Amino acid sequence: MALLQRRLADFAAARGWEPYHTPKNLAAALSVEASELVEIFQWLTPEQSARVMEAPESAHRVTDEVADVLAYLLQFCEVLGIDVLDALAAKIERNELRFPVPGTSTPNRHSSE
Repeated sequence: MALLQRRLADFAAARGWEPYHTPKNLAAALSVEASELVEIFQWLTPEQSARVMEAPESAHRVTDEVADVLAYLLQFCEVLGIDVLDALAAKIERNELRFPVPGTSTPNRHSSE
Protein backbone atom coordinates (compact mmCIF):
# COMPACT_ATOMS: atom_id res chain seq x y z
CA MET A 1 0.00 0.00 0.00
CA ALA A 2 2.81 2.40 0.90
CA LEU A 3 4.51 1.68 -2.42
CA LEU A 4 1.33 2.53 -4.33
CA GLN A 5 0.95 5.75 -2.34
CA ARG A 6 4.56 6.66 -3.14
CA ARG A 7 3.99 5.99 -6.85
CA LEU A 8 0.89 8.19 -6.83
CA ALA A 9 2.75 10.98 -5.00
CA ASP A 10 5.69 10.73 -7.42
CA PHE A 11 3.30 10.79 -10.39
CA ALA A 12 1.62 13.97 -9.10
CA ALA A 13 4.94 15.60 -8.19
CA ALA A 14 6.44 14.96 -11.63
CA ARG A 15 3.52 16.88 -13.14
CA GLY A 16 3.44 19.68 -10.56
CA TRP A 17 0.02 18.70 -9.29
CA GLU A 18 0.75 18.90 -5.54
CA PRO A 19 -0.84 22.36 -5.12
CA TYR A 20 -4.12 20.90 -6.36
CA HIS A 21 -4.00 17.83 -4.17
CA THR A 22 -5.59 19.43 -1.14
CA PRO A 23 -7.88 17.40 1.14
CA LYS A 24 -10.90 19.28 -0.25
CA ASN A 25 -9.97 18.66 -3.88
CA LEU A 26 -9.07 15.02 -3.29
CA ALA A 27 -12.33 14.40 -1.39
CA ALA A 28 -14.26 15.96 -4.28
CA ALA A 29 -12.34 13.89 -6.86
CA LEU A 30 -12.99 10.75 -4.80
CA SER A 31 -16.70 11.53 -4.79
CA VAL A 32 -16.72 12.09 -8.55
CA GLU A 33 -14.95 8.78 -9.21
CA ALA A 34 -17.30 6.92 -6.85
CA SER A 35 -20.21 8.48 -8.75
CA GLU A 36 -18.73 7.26 -12.02
CA LEU A 37 -18.69 3.76 -10.55
CA VAL A 38 -22.32 4.11 -9.50
CA GLU A 39 -23.22 5.34 -12.98
CA ILE A 40 -22.18 2.00 -14.48
CA PHE A 41 -24.79 0.24 -12.34
CA GLN A 42 -27.46 2.95 -12.34
CA TRP A 43 -30.04 1.33 -14.61
CA LEU A 44 -29.06 -2.32 -14.25
CA THR A 45 -31.31 -4.83 -12.58
CA PRO A 46 -29.86 -6.63 -9.57
CA GLU A 47 -29.28 -9.66 -11.80
CA GLN A 48 -27.50 -7.60 -14.47
CA SER A 49 -25.34 -5.90 -11.86
CA ALA A 50 -24.25 -9.28 -10.48
CA ARG A 51 -23.03 -10.23 -13.98
CA VAL A 52 -21.31 -6.93 -14.83
CA MET A 53 -17.84 -8.50 -14.78
CA GLU A 54 -18.82 -11.09 -17.41
CA ALA A 55 -18.75 -8.61 -20.31
CA PRO A 56 -15.21 -7.39 -21.12
CA GLU A 57 -16.27 -3.78 -21.78
CA SER A 58 -18.23 -3.34 -18.57
CA ALA A 59 -15.62 -5.28 -16.58
CA HIS A 60 -12.94 -2.91 -17.87
CA ARG A 61 -15.03 0.14 -16.93
CA VAL A 62 -15.72 -1.17 -13.43
CA THR A 63 -12.07 -2.06 -12.90
CA ASP A 64 -10.91 1.39 -14.05
CA GLU A 65 -13.36 3.20 -11.78
CA VAL A 66 -12.40 1.04 -8.80
CA ALA A 67 -8.76 1.94 -9.49
CA ASP A 68 -9.64 5.65 -9.69
CA VAL A 69 -11.57 5.51 -6.39
CA LEU A 70 -8.70 3.74 -4.66
CA ALA A 71 -6.09 6.10 -6.14
CA TYR A 72 -7.88 9.19 -4.86
CA LEU A 73 -8.54 7.57 -1.48
CA LEU A 74 -4.86 6.68 -1.09
CA GLN A 75 -3.81 10.20 -2.10
CA PHE A 76 -6.33 11.69 0.34
CA CYS A 77 -4.96 9.52 3.15
CA GLU A 78 -1.36 10.39 2.22
CA VAL A 79 -2.05 14.14 2.35
CA LEU A 80 -3.78 13.86 5.76
CA GLY A 81 -1.39 11.29 7.24
CA ILE A 82 -4.04 8.59 7.63
CA ASP A 83 -2.90 4.97 7.60
CA VAL A 84 -5.75 3.55 5.54
CA LEU A 85 -5.28 -0.03 6.75
CA ASP A 86 -5.15 1.01 10.42
CA ALA A 87 -8.25 3.16 9.90
CA LEU A 88 -10.11 0.23 8.36
CA ALA A 89 -9.06 -2.18 11.11
CA ALA A 90 -10.21 0.28 13.78
CA LYS A 91 -13.54 0.80 12.02
CA ILE A 92 -14.14 -2.94 11.75
CA GLU A 93 -13.45 -3.31 15.47
CA ARG A 94 -15.91 -0.51 16.31
CA ASN A 95 -18.55 -2.06 14.06
CA GLU A 96 -18.07 -5.45 15.70
CA LEU A 97 -18.89 -3.80 19.03
CA ARG A 98 -21.78 -1.78 17.62
CA PHE A 99 -23.33 -4.68 15.73
CA PRO A 100 -22.68 -7.89 17.66
CA VAL A 101 -23.60 -11.26 16.26
CA PRO A 102 -27.18 -12.01 17.30
CA GLY A 103 -27.29 -14.10 20.44
CA THR A 104 -24.00 -12.83 21.89
CA SER A 105 -23.78 -10.88 25.12
CA THR A 106 -21.80 -7.94 23.71
CA PRO A 107 -23.83 -4.76 24.23
CA ASN A 108 -24.83 -2.73 21.17
CA ARG A 109 -22.99 0.59 21.39
CA HIS A 110 -24.41 3.54 19.55
CA SER A 111 -22.23 6.34 18.23
CA SER A 112 -22.43 9.17 15.75
CA GLU A 113 -20.91 7.08 12.91
